[in-house]
Amino acid sequence: MTKPSLPELLHAAVTAVGGTERPGQASMASAVAEAVDDNAHLLVQAGTGTGKSLGYLVPALAHGERVVVATATLALQRQLVERDLPRTVDALQPLLRRRPQFAMLKGRSNYLCLHRLHEGVPQEEEEGLFDQFEAAAPSSKLGQDLLRMRDWSDETETGDRDDLTPGVSDRAWAQISVSSRECLGATKCAYGAECFAEMARERAKLADVVVTNHALLAIDAIEGAPVLPKHEVLIVDEAHELVSRVTGVATGELTPGQVNRAVRRAAKLVNEKAADALQTASEGFERVMELALPGRLEEVPEDLGYALMALRDAARTVISALGSTRDKSVQDEDAVRKQAMASVESVHSVAERITQGSEYDVVWYERHDRFGASVRVAPLSVSGLLREKLFADRSVVLTSATLKLGGDFNGVGASLGLAPEGTAGEDVPQWKGLDVGSPFDYPKQGILYVARHLGTPGREGSRTDMLDELADLVEAAGGRTLGLFSSMRAAQAAAEDLRGRQDRPILLQGEETLGELIKNFAADPDTCLFGTLSLWQGVDVPGSSCQLVVMDRIPFPRPDDPLMSARQKAVEEAGGNGFMAVAATHAALLMAQGAGRLVRATGDKGVVAVLDPRLANARYGSYLRASMPDFWYTTDRNQARRSLAAIDAAAKPAP
Repeated sequence: MTKPSLPELLHAAVTAVGGTERPGQASMASAVAEAVDDNAHLLVQAGTGTGKSLGYLVPALAHGERVVVATATLALQRQLVERDLPRTVDALQPLLRRRPQFAMLKGRSNYLCLHRLHEGVPQEEEEGLFDQFEAAAPSSKLGQDLLRMRDWSDETETGDRDDLTPGVSDRAWAQISVSSRECLGATKCAYGAECFAEMARERAKLADVVVTNHALLAIDAIEGAPVLPKHEVLIVDEAHELVSRVTGVATGELTPGQVNRAVRRAAKLVNEKAADALQTASEGFERVMELALPGRLEEVPEDLGYALMALRDAARTVISALGSTRDKSVQDEDAVRKQAMASVESVHSVAERITQGSEYDVVWYERHDRFGASVRVAPLSVSGLLREKLFADRSVVLTSATLKLGGDFNGVGASLGLAPEGTAGEDVPQWKGLDVGSPFDYPKQGILYVARHLGTPGREGSRTDMLDELADLVEAAGGRTLGLFSSMRAAQAAAEDLRGRQDRPILLQGEETLGELIKNFAADPDTCLFGTLSLWQGVDVPGSSCQLVVMDRIPFPRPDDPLMSARQKAVEEAGGNGFMAVAATHAALLMAQGAGRLVRATGDKGVVAVLDPRLANARYGSYLRASMPDFWYTTDRNQARRSLAAIDAAAKPAP
């Protein structure tokens, strides 16, 4: 029997998921197959509606080697594992004459821990009773959640937090889960044979396709201890998110509360001298943090340096003592010891990293209304790490609806550690960029309107002219508005202002869960939804409920963002344009994502309105516009209103 061709396989898969074959999807599948066969690297931009998941799944399954697919969002992981993969595998099995297996793999803390569920949480005396089920009154929300999770543990096959509906708070989940550092290990644990996390790992080892998240991919790359099974092909979907997720994993944090927990957990397991030294160091650190003001620390202040060295040394002593002492009076000693070790090791590693003072790290203070001050440390850049760890020994395909910024892939490529496309040389990963376009006719389906007549937004203060413009646009659109704001304060001010002017529903992020807000927004065309970052990327509302997407201003990073400003400065010191490489790239990515909320289906029509004149007037405006979908462009406010009114009228049901 002859080997089935890629077009045959793609046709079978698209038919199975009830989709429509699109030229962009076929081009993508062909390019992915070629990259995988040649052990090469590919960056592929595939617009909304291309069907990009099948564009990479079909050639990956046909190749026959193990593939890891890493995504940024839970929604896409679920779509792949619950919808796309089962149907695709069913469709391809007769043609491939084999049945590819697939599995989902997440970090250990995402799975219910049977040891912690049955033996209780090792807790400090100040925090209450040993048994969490006794400690949490059944009438309390926490108590009810714990009882529900105990019942769920008898029926779940996966133990995966995301399979528990409705979900529970982080605090409740922490009672029945462990981090990889706290885990006893399958061989030492009484529940090792039935451990959900271990079962997920075993399924992943047997699977042809392993679906995971960017964070686990980063942990696998950074920590040197392989978490993912060996694989020949890596596909990174939602790849525009990868750098920020990897940065998050590589960021360390210390807070007084965290250090106090480590002290309490270790105190009963080590000798008095070691415990007292850690307690004293903890108190010294807490005193320094009481005076901490938010902002970057170009040099570690002397008082913080001394406090961190004392913490580091005391933590090291406790770690040694924890390894050599035993105390039979402590109930479930192994678990208590493991939890204490994890807490103290975490304190030690961050304190040591900051005191060592690498030129490749950025250190800063943060202050949170609820949790107080923290000191944080993050890599100045993750590009070197990604180049070294991601692109060695396997073919890598990175895909997203937004990878091409300002007209080419080099900006995103540079953030991933890649030299400009076509650069040759020893140890330089070779890659190709491909834009397969979109099935949508953007110039006919959408308008990009820039309110050129408005004042330039300042750092603070109300923008009454912007709020007037917003109210007029919402009125013309008949509601149907997704408002994307650069800060929560701006979103709240706009919601308050519009609620005072008109009686249509204005939903505001934070007043309800995101899922509920999006559902209510989609259900009622008269409604507006206002919010910040997660709305710029996480809203998929096709149809007439979303016909106006408003951005209040260009979403540059805050000038006082320690990490972004440090990265910008580093580019400038190396002779580059820091503003374009960091701030403009950050803004372009968000604006491309935000504008992508408007047209989600072939029948969608609408306006993206940017209420920031710099998009029309500033030199970098053309770079930002070139990163967005190719909508028809205007700065004529009357034209924008007339178009919105016409689109609103067409969407209303005939009387």
